[in-house]
Amino acid sequence: MGKFQHLDALLTDFTNTNLAGCACAVARHGEILYEGYHGYANLDKEIPVSPETVFRLFSMTKVVVCTAAMMLFERGRFLLNEPLHEYIPEFKNPQVVKTKPNGEVHIEAAKSPILIKDAFCMTAGLPYHFVESESARKLRDVIQELKHKHGKYGLLTEVKAVAQVPLAFEPGTQWLYGYGHDMVGALIEVVSGKPLGQFLQEELFDPLGMTSTGYRFRDNIQERMAACYTRTADGSLEEIPGFLDEHHQADSLYESGGVGLYSTLGDYLTFTQMLANGGAWKGEQIIGRKTIDLMRRNHLNETQLADFRNSYQAGYGYGLGVRTMMDPAAGHSNSSIGEFGWTGALGTWTSIDPSEGFSVVYLHQLFPNMEEYHHLRVRAAAYGCL
Repeated sequence: MGKFQHLDALLTDFTNTNLAGCACAVARHGEILYEGYHGYANLDKEIPVSPETVFRLFSMTKVVVCTAAMMLFERGRFLLNEPLHEYIPEFKNPQVVKTKPNGEVHIEAAKSPILIKDAFCMTAGLPYHFVESESARKLRDVIQELKHKHGKYGLLTEVKAVAQVPLAFEPGTQWLYGYGHDMVGALIEVVSGKPLGQFLQEELFDPLGMTSTGYRFRDNIQERMAACYTRTADGSLEEIPGFLDEHHQADSLYESGGVGLYSTLGDYLTFTQMLANGGAWKGEQIIGRKTIDLMRRNHLNETQLADFRNSYQAGYGYGLGVRTMMDPAAGHSNSSIGEFGWTGALGTWTSIDPSEGFSVVYLHQLFPNMEEYHHLRVRAAAYGCL
């Protein structure tokens, strides 16, 4: 293995120039090769980042939820090419937004059903509510109505209501980042008969010893949470409220399939090492090696890949809930073909490489997260040690 002082120096530079604090670890074949904590979890309170620091994962939740769903797939509980409406009937007969050449918008019946694979692959046509499109506006309306009607409600209640939202395109024809993994989370609830958080706890967090990972605050988790920051016009860091922290409260019912988990560096590293080493951990097979291979294969066609790729995702395709490296040269990357992972909105990132039994976890809490600047440098430095 190479020398990790270059990675350590890079992270030190991050905290001297861009960040309040960050954490990073690298492991191979179950052995931690590097573990570094830099800067502060809370600047005002002068609390340093440490192994106890808890980070909001945001979309790195997706990797956990899709792994859990694929555990049910390999038990024969659903097939990827089945229509989603066979499990959540509200999705039968979806509608699609159509735009005429003159700009007039109308709604038509979809030509095809939403497949379960479409929910995993972000090809279902449901965006997130915070973007600007006809589908997103309808989604915002549905969520607002649910809040007015129920106050607090659970994931399956929302997903069933969202089924009435017209899709941005015909299912399976394009790629659009959005609501798909919340549909996957709801599928887990229907198939397992358990709340999503309970299924994750029993099937992943308990077997892996992930004691500081979950949806709800418990014990001293809230006190250990890293503060969130944004950079002001003069370049200083300003603390901001944690996005969606209301769903961490004990009285919340909502457990999203796409965001919402918190974790520590050590917990998430354990999860990634399980995936990097054939799905086994301490003698227990958590998920099958071949199922992981299916997750990390590209499932997009050329049209969908054009929707997916940008400079940050160069060289990657998209699998079942994860980006997956198809062409390291096109990605300007020293990682491997089949290396996979994802990113979170506040700057969390992971790379998992089964060909090497290798994984990297990097965590910070900044918005905007400057993901391309930080993550691709961490990738280069970490893989440079192989």
